[in-house]
Amino acid sequence: MKDFSSFKDSAHYPVMLKEVMKVCSPEKGGLFLDCTFGCGGYSNAILSFPKTRVIAIDRDSQTKKYAIQTEKNFKNRFTFHNIKFSELNKSIGENTKLDYIIFDLGLSSLQILDLKRGFSFNSKNKLDMGMGINSLTAHQVINSFDLKTLTNILRFFGEEEASYKIAKNIIKKRNTGQIKLTTDLVNIIKSSKKKNFKKKINISTKTFQALRIFVNKEISELIEGLIKASKFLKSGGKIVVVSFHSIEDKIVKFFFTNFSNNKPKLSRYFPETKVEKTLFKNYSNKIIRPTRKEIEINNASRSAKLRFAVRNKEEFFYPKNLKDRFSYYLELENSHV
Repeated sequence: MKDFSSFKDSAHYPVMLKEVMKVCSPEKGGLFLDCTFGCGGYSNAILSFPKTRVIAIDRDSQTKKYAIQTEKNFKNRFTFHNIKFSELNKSIGENTKLDYIIFDLGLSSLQILDLKRGFSFNSKNKLDMGMGINSLTAHQVINSFDLKTLTNILRFFGEEEASYKIAKNIIKKRNTGQIKLTTDLVNIIKSSKKKNFKKKINISTKTFQALRIFVNKEISELIEGLIKASKFLKSGGKIVVVSFHSIEDKIVKFFFTNFSNNKPKLSRYFPETKVEKTLFKNYSNKIIRPTRKEIEINNASRSAKLRFAVRNKEEFFYPKNLKDRFSYYLELENSHV
């Protein structure tokens, strides 16, 4: 296995790079779609193998400067498109079939460290949280949404136990003037929650996660992205997903499990029914996690989970059940279009 330690010096060392490369086997060559280009960690690692080609997409326009450099280094083997997951079909030909499609669902350091964008609770700037190609900002959500909607956003996207109290205090605070800065929101969260010294995560983490997911429609984008990815994947090709929170992992697990050849039966007492359509070969449901050494180097990787599925020979069909299963999240995300 190639030594990827030099990539740690890049602007954003991608989580579980070694594990992703092992799953994808770029030494064998192939056509790859990197759905979260970021600073180019995965793409550049893949392109370091001569028989590979990479199509990369990213909704964040700030990633273009890194894409331009990658394009210079790997002429004729790399292309970049500033689009979202749901538009990934625009980056490839209608009849193109891909060998590997990679989704890294975490925020990049490019986004977190730019405090002007408001992703970090260490920011003192205006609330934004947009990853790119957005119709909403966190500032608009906090200052205009009603109590019920705010509560639901925090509860379902952040799994925040104090969702109602935080939402209620947001309404109370904005009645005296707009909540403009990230620090204003952090102070509201602190006043709404009891300090739990046993928990290692920041008290604001869940609220910030919830708002970020809602503002960027991350659930809608992930589901549509996974569906389109399975359409353009060749037989034997792999979808590789690195996720960072439980909602993402539930979606990925459900998709891979319920549309695979070894889909579990509802019950042995149910009558036999005709075999439903599938998209993937037998799915083993084994999660790959970062090593202890990687977590020590990059603490942000501690919650990462890697899953992958292998496309079978069956013709593509639209897996409507995936959207049905997570319909509440989708309806909530699209309730204020």
